[in-house]
Amino acid sequence: MKRLPNYSLLWVSFIVFLCTGCNPASQLSVSSPDGNLCLHVETENGKLYYELSRNGKPILDKSRLGFILKEDTLAGHLEITEALHHSFSGTWEQIWGEDRIVENNYHEMTIRVQKTSAPKRKFNVVFRLFNDGFGFRYEFPEQEALKDFVIMDELTEFALTGDHKAWSIPYEAHFYEALYEASPVSKLGWVSTPLTMETNDGLFLSIHEANLTDYAAMNLIPKEGSITLKANLTPWSTGEKVFMKAPGVTPWRTMIVAENAGDLLLSRLMLNLNEPCRIQDTSWIQPGRYIGIWWTYHMHKHTWHTGPRHGATTANALRHIDFAARHGFQGVLIEGWNKGWDTYHFNFTEPYPDFDLKQITDYAASKGVTLIGHHETDGWVSDYENQLEAAFNLYKDHGVQIVKTGYVGKLLDGKERHSQFGVRHYRKVIELAADKHIMIDNHEPVMPTGLQRTFPNLMTQEGVRGQEWDAWDKDGGNPPVHTTIIPFTRGLAGPMDFTPGTFRFENPVLPQTRVQTTLAKQLALSVVLYSPLQMASDEIENYERNPEPFSFITTCPTTWEQTIVPEAKIGEYVTIARKERGNSGRWFIGSITNEQPREMQLPLSFLDKGKRYKAVIYRDGDKADYRTNPYPVIIEEQEVTGESTLQIAQAPGGGTGIILTVLSSSGA
Repeated sequence: MKRLPNYSLLWVSFIVFLCTGCNPASQLSVSSPDGNLCLHVETENGKLYYELSRNGKPILDKSRLGFILKEDTLAGHLEITEALHHSFSGTWEQIWGEDRIVENNYHEMTIRVQKTSAPKRKFNVVFRLFNDGFGFRYEFPEQEALKDFVIMDELTEFALTGDHKAWSIPYEAHFYEALYEASPVSKLGWVSTPLTMETNDGLFLSIHEANLTDYAAMNLIPKEGSITLKANLTPWSTGEKVFMKAPGVTPWRTMIVAENAGDLLLSRLMLNLNEPCRIQDTSWIQPGRYIGIWWTYHMHKHTWHTGPRHGATTANALRHIDFAARHGFQGVLIEGWNKGWDTYHFNFTEPYPDFDLKQITDYAASKGVTLIGHHETDGWVSDYENQLEAAFNLYKDHGVQIVKTGYVGKLLDGKERHSQFGVRHYRKVIELAADKHIMIDNHEPVMPTGLQRTFPNLMTQEGVRGQEWDAWDKDGGNPPVHTTIIPFTRGLAGPMDFTPGTFRFENPVLPQTRVQTTLAKQLALSVVLYSPLQMASDEIENYERNPEPFSFITTCPTTWEQTIVPEAKIGEYVTIARKERGNSGRWFIGSITNEQPREMQLPLSFLDKGKRYKAVIYRDGDKADYRTNPYPVIIEEQEVTGESTLQIAQAPGGGTGIILTVLSSSGA
């Protein structure tokens, strides 16, 4: 993207005029394109601060900016030497996503900062204001006084104006796999982002980051028990936060500002703050659904390692490929195919003797199905990197274009996956995979930050307490409220591989643990929880026993033309409608509730005027209940238009899936 010329003083004055309460003599300001958000920057006693308001009401009070370096501090004795303004308005098209076309409209202000004391080191802060929030990042320009340097602390703050209700998981949560809990901001500890909040005024805020590249992931912690949140970067095992070179940039620090919970889900701010696609030929990047030899492992029917109950056998793979071909699935995931599962020191190019890679991939290709490869590392990063090119070449030679990676152990040498070390490793895997035309499903990742715009072969990631917890969590599994929270927290970071679609609720391994939803809610989750690669999690026999509800999953796409959120209340319910890409005009709707039953009232005003639609509704049976009777699903049809309102009862822990297909123009 070409940088637009700097605007004149007249334009700067216009921005100041839009921002209620700005004082041009002492503050520098920039507004959002619609003028509702206004951000001010100033120095006070040599320290650098920013603040944010919306329609004249403060959202962020004076919030500090700066760094502590190993070599120096960029925290005091600072002065602003220049401010540059420009704006941009345009659109871009996603290869896959929740919307095909993304609007990218912002006003930008770059503040150039210099330390007043020798050796007068410099940095910039670039602020971009969108109508639905803002992002800012630090830039370190090329300069004699700053070349290679070490960041020991980033002083970025978010000085909130109220003790908002916040949904969070603790920083130390293993792989980010924890239940989000609600609490006042003042009661938070060290937490991961995205951090989503609801204010007393009814606004919704979410703090995260975008374009995490060669830097440590940002976490948040209240400053001295206050409601000011401070950035807390994940350190190296030796204590340093980030090793940098000038010129260089940090990730964007972001905040979504939304009038309602549903609008949080529609923000594309994070994607807009990532770089455009770097892959020239993207024709090989294909979203879709897949099945796998996976749930049987959790049910202890098969083992990952070789032996009498080995799951990754040639015969078992061929059986699953046949099922996938019959039902239109893109691929079959095979875990446990390669040597090393008995010791967790893996060989990524040698299969077990009972797994014939060539026979399986040739057979899959003949059926129009792909084998989905699997690389579990147990966190042995250096060992994986030493084998990485050979492993990807093996898959490429056999036509395998999707690989699920995993890091269930602590990363080698005690380094954290969300430290700069982990960020560098994950990027290396993604970029090499792109070079080999391989799509990645990354489990145990660093929290996503929108990198899929730049490398759309990064299809989906875990980093969430997914459906597998419903198989082996000794506390009973994911409560129904969990899936009514994660779209507004982890889901704001990007696609998540939650793996919905379990149809059998009994658990012979841990009888007290099971999927805590109704069957209808499992269908709805295919729409609600977005992932362009989505796994139907259950054993294929359980789908064969339930062909009617299974038809919703096999029909549902995984990439969309448009997404809307007709209703949402975090922790209670959410309804999401998505329009299929292409010319079909079909809409798919997923609606879910927590432990409480509810009556969904859904106006269909988003449908095209003058057209009639057939609605196929998959709803909870009249006596369905996630605790005692999860299985009943009623499938019914009715004709609707954009003037119709659907009224559907949802069971405790229940949900609804709907397919809307165009019949004709209403006047025909």
